[in-house]
Amino acid sequence: MKAMILAAGRGERMRPLTDTTPKPLLLVAGKPIIQYTIEQLVRTGFTEIVINIAHLGQKIKDTLGTGAKFGASIAYSDEGHTALETAGGISNAMHLLGKETFLVVNGDIANEYDFSQLYNKKIALAHLVLIPNPPHHPEGDFHLSNKGEVSEQGQRSLTYSGIGLYNPALFNNLKPGISKLGPLLRQVMPDNKVTGEEFKGFWLDIGTPERLNEMETYLRSCN
Repeated sequence: MKAMILAAGRGERMRPLTDTTPKPLLLVAGKPIIQYTIEQLVRTGFTEIVINIAHLGQKIKDTLGTGAKFGASIAYSDEGHTALETAGGISNAMHLLGKETFLVVNGDIANEYDFSQLYNKKIALAHLVLIPNPPHHPEGDFHLSNKGEVSEQGQRSLTYSGIGLYNPALFNNLKPGISKLGPLLRQVMPDNKVTGEEFKGFWLDIGTPERLNEMETYLRSCN
């Protein structure tokens, strides 16, 4: 089963750090953010990895190479100078991802989720890992029913963690170019084609310099 790491974003909230260094290569405890995700994937059985790149993408390729030093095989989906958003980026990489269900992980999160739980999991069109709403996103994204179905409406909102399984069929009718994932998912939710689960363990969106420092503190406390 293949996995895709989303790494094409500009990292506006991290500027000026990201003016010269792509966000996935920012160091935390002496290691690039994205390396933690690669190592986490490999530990849980995902060794075929696709990474999408745009802003300063060559630096990512130069740093990670073929992935052999991590025990992985890395292929790159180059989006040029302008990132295509999540759905557009996934669709653009479909020739590398193949025809089977694949895992997608945001390249700017830290977490202790066990990816092996998703390996070869059978899904309809999408399966999302949701988390309790963090302070910076109190309104949440979606709702999760007792049956594990994800919808727009419900009693309790949760936030998409940036970890999900996707069936290639979800992207069949998507036009090339910039496209967000949220609207695409909402189109198929009424047909109960999107399932989910709640994860209550450690999770952090490394979207700001403050949260970059928070991850550094967390990692050092674990040693």
